[in-house]
Amino acid sequence: MKSSFLRPLLEAAVVLFVVLGAARWVTGLFSKRTHVYQTTAARQMRLLFWPLLALGAGLSVVPAVAMGGTEVSTFEWGLTVGFFLFTLGLSGPALLLHLRYWTLNRETTLVFQAAENGFEVYEAGQRQPFERRDLAKVERVTCRARRTFWARYDYLRLHLRDGRVITLTSLLTELEPLAVFLRSVPTERGARAWCWV
Repeated sequence: MKSSFLRPLLEAAVVLFVVLGAARWVTGLFSKRTHVYQTTAARQMRLLFWPLLALGAGLSVVPAVAMGGTEVSTFEWGLTVGFFLFTLGLSGPALLLHLRYWTLNRETTLVFQAAENGFEVYEAGQRQPFERRDLAKVERVTCRARRTFWARYDYLRLHLRDGRVITLTSLLTELEPLAVFLRSVPTERGARAWCWV
């Protein structure tokens, strides 16, 4: 009874997923590539997919053990808590970085088009007034721990001659093309195990 009800729902979900994916692919062929970057839900989910999946796996074990019909031993509780802490250790740093980057760039808009020499940064809808000649240096920090859930979190800091610092994180877009675009500005490159800014 239960499987006869769930099977059509799963089939409908798969069909809907395929149709939406095909529609997105077709519209992507005919749409103009955007040069405006913000913290979109799609970009956030691309970065958060594996950390949230790991955290969900760790959290799913706790209710299964707690609400089981049989008596749970201390050893089983130890394994459950250990697995939860292990998955939290895997996903926690990425979730903290994501939250930090979101607080830094949630109101930031980056307009970047290298072919037309276009580069502007907006904070809360207000353009940050600077030209390329106003940049004293660029600080580019990437993650050296390549096989972790937080490896794709990195940032770029623009140090202006008037003392202002503008921070652009990987929550907006991939930052390497922007670093290449700004290669004429003195650049400090660094690699950290965890790119906290």
